[in-house]
Amino acid sequence: MHKHFAKQFYDSKEWQRCRESYISKVHGVCEHCGEPGYILDHIEELTPENINDPNITLNHDNLQYLCLACHNTKTFRKHKAIRDDVMFNENGELVQAPLSKK
Repeated sequence: MHKHFAKQFYDSKEWQRCRESYISKVHGVCEHCGEPGYILDHIEELTPENINDPNITLNHDNLQYLCLACHNTKTFRKHKAIRDDVMFNENGELVQAPLSKK
């Protein structure tokens, strides 16, 4: 799910070409754990201030290909739940954690 301000960028041919070439370069593998990749992630997150800067948006040095678990760990770490009764699901949404049997 992309932020509203970035929709036009993510729909662009430039991004599609950059995305394809980067994923091909890393052979479709998560760069953190070696599992199959899922999300091409900007290391420096896109903002309304930098969305038009190709050194941020289209630069391979600012990209990493991640599986969903590694992406969610990176992206949502600043929002990490500190309670045992909640967790993030595969969509990065905060949900009730399964009850643990003690």
